[in-house]
Amino acid sequence: MGRGSRVVVAGPLLVFAPGFRVDLTRQGYRPGAAGEQLRLMAYASRWLAGHGLDAGGLTSVGVEQLMAERRAAGCSRLVSARAMSPLLDYLRGLGVVPAAVAPAASTPAEVLIERYSAYLLERRGVSPSSVRNYVWVARVFFFWRERVVGKLELEGLDAAAVTEFVLEEAQRSSVGSAKCMVTRLRVLLRFLHVEGEIEHALAGAVPSVASWRLAGLVRALDAGSVARLFSSCDRRTRVGRRDFAALMLLSRLGLRAGEVAAMQLTDVDWRAGEVLIRGKGSRQERLPLPADVGEALAGWLSRGRPRCESVFLFTRLRAPHGGISPGAVSQIVRRASQRAGLPIVGAHRLRHTAATEMLRAGGSLTEVGQVLRHRSRDVTSIYAKVDRLALAAVVQPWPGSAA
Repeated sequence: MGRGSRVVVAGPLLVFAPGFRVDLTRQGYRPGAAGEQLRLMAYASRWLAGHGLDAGGLTSVGVEQLMAERRAAGCSRLVSARAMSPLLDYLRGLGVVPAAVAPAASTPAEVLIERYSAYLLERRGVSPSSVRNYVWVARVFFFWRERVVGKLELEGLDAAAVTEFVLEEAQRSSVGSAKCMVTRLRVLLRFLHVEGEIEHALAGAVPSVASWRLAGLVRALDAGSVARLFSSCDRRTRVGRRDFAALMLLSRLGLRAGEVAAMQLTDVDWRAGEVLIRGKGSRQERLPLPADVGEALAGWLSRGRPRCESVFLFTRLRAPHGGISPGAVSQIVRRASQRAGLPIVGAHRLRHTAATEMLRAGGSLTEVGQVLRHRSRDVTSIYAKVDRLALAAVVQPWPGSAA
């Protein structure tokens, strides 16, 4: 491992040093970065020995104390608890360091948030990523309640207060965000009623957000803008090959950002020319793999993706080489749009673009719905009016007006 192999670890962590070296290599750490992690391990081992502790002393409190002393000693690198994550993850995997414990809830609102999270996960079967969205609305609602009333006091909650909160939040939200907010608020109010925190069932008191289905046009990119996004990726670099492959999946197959992030190496069936999509609600479906998308993936896999043990198709380029998040996929699109000189584009805009291009190429709404994996035709119907040129050809003059 070069410089890392010359680091001497003594004390309580000595027996774990060889395995940690191997683990760093497995995760893709380069010699310099691995050496820094091993030197931090040696420092932590000396600190444990000086305090008469074994490896189990690296609790959350212990790590904070260690880092505070490290900063006080004048160290300027690797001085936060986060810097200890590679070592702590390794030792926790061996069972010699206790798992991180979340701080205990200290306020009535935090206690309710913990109970609500458990309710969503265990009793409603909501995915962890969706739980975060539901919990965020709960936090906003509880904070608003404490600000207006002076304390949480859910016993006095009534329909008027619920309406006041919705109106206040809706004023600073888009229509789509407001609709999501009221849906999640209803779930929270049902939970509070079932748990006996509020006397009356107030979910029905949540106002609906005024909106009209199919009132707007889908905002898709034109072919020239998509080409500029592709051209902004420097495919001579690993980053460029990864970004280009992700953009191809988003714009050609209409995948969601989370679906791109969830793709695994085994999901691509090169012989059959198919790709497995891990969609919403744990659904798995197969789509044809277009030749140009396959070439983009092959370029990333052969000349870009780090050699690592991660099962994910798209990985971090810097160690540790784990999978990327849906947010990272969205950032790929945003950065590409900036490089291309376009207004900021979100990943979902490329999904709309894929649907629009399929229709303009002669595809039917049914076929679009199948590719996008919509559960209902009503969802796909918004694309019925995306081709304005085709609509103009069949438009009829208003009765009584000049033809």
